[in-house]
Amino acid sequence: MDTLYANARIAGTDKPQDLLVEEGRFTRIGEGLARELPAQGYDMTGIETVDLNGKLVCPPFCDTHLHLDYVFTARKPGAANESGTLFEGIQRWSDTKADLTVDEVKTRARKAVAMELRHGVQYIRSHADVTDPNLTSLKALLELREELKDVVTIQIVSFPQEGMYSYRGPHGETGAELVEEGLRMGADCVGGIPHYEACREFGERSMHTVVDLAVKYGRLIDVHCDETDDPNSRFVELLAALAHAEGIGEMTTASHTCSLGSADNSYFFHLTKLLKAARINFACAPTENLYLQGRQDTFPKRRGITRVKELTDNGINVSLGQDSMQDPWYPLGNGNMMIILDYVLHLAQMMSFAELDDALKFPTVNGATTMHLGDGYGIAEGRPANFIVLDATTPFEAVYERADVVRSVRAGCTLFTAETTVDTDLPIMRG
Repeated sequence: MDTLYANARIAGTDKPQDLLVEEGRFTRIGEGLARELPAQGYDMTGIETVDLNGKLVCPPFCDTHLHLDYVFTARKPGAANESGTLFEGIQRWSDTKADLTVDEVKTRARKAVAMELRHGVQYIRSHADVTDPNLTSLKALLELREELKDVVTIQIVSFPQEGMYSYRGPHGETGAELVEEGLRMGADCVGGIPHYEACREFGERSMHTVVDLAVKYGRLIDVHCDETDDPNSRFVELLAALAHAEGIGEMTTASHTCSLGSADNSYFFHLTKLLKAARINFACAPTENLYLQGRQDTFPKRRGITRVKELTDNGINVSLGQDSMQDPWYPLGNGNMMIILDYVLHLAQMMSFAELDDALKFPTVNGATTMHLGDGYGIAEGRPANFIVLDATTPFEAVYERADVVRSVRAGCTLFTAETTVDTDLPIMRG
């Protein structure tokens, strides 16, 4: 149904705006449209009016780093991560993933997507572990991407959890070969995990392979990069240089990059020149890395996240991810990006009023930049009418209240309101 959403607060505007949505797109945005359109003779027949009562409207949230194939496996027999480290998490997953089925992965992932949707997320980038000769996770998420496309955009990363060159399958297949097969099957992004490879040379080789595959198949890049406290893990430098040389920096994301939080300033500020030139993106998972990193530290303990403030201050795009929902790496997580935002602002010490007023960019426009969504995203005339309404009147209020999402609209259709629920039986939802 075509709808006029009246009295919306949009960041950067002084007065409430009205949003006219027709055939799933914003056709008019401006002050006082509810009065002006009828006065101008505009045919309002069949157009419903919804009063948003001055609530804050923004583009939908983007979760730019999630593992939908891992969700809700933390209590699976043998999956308990006793040390709380990244590397034990990988081992526990490796030990317990053999019995996965497509239907079981989809059931768990649907529940996670429903939780994220209820918190205003409409765009998800999910990694799919392809270090499995059956490619079960990838098959499941490819099916889910298609089944849920009307309510959520899912990008899938062909991700070698156990390494491109450290992994060998039962028939001798390498992780690199399985990543490429994932791209042939339809994955959107090339993944890698260089810091987990058996040696530095394997890690460097994997970065060359990632970029070569991205160029060959015309895909985006998203690498689990330097997710370690080791300041000498510097694969992000190689990734940025290779992507820059190929002219695909804007299509490239370095996820985690925890080592930058341990690297000395002279190295980081030298690296900044390359990062700015390459224009690569960063995806930060603050809750999971706060939990996983610093496990070998006594005191002082490191915060475990990348240099969000310094990257942002240098004009380098940083977005956010939930990363885990109750899996071997992290026992919590509910898909609420306002919680993720809250953590990153505290951990990165981004608490000036200017930073707080601008903070909603992290899960919105910054996320869209990471996902390379282009003109298909944002509140502007002619664009798809995808937006959320927060229980707040200003961005600052939304941040300090960790505001709930009270309405979510996609292609002009209401997915839910505060009075409705989101079922795990997606994509059927009622507003």
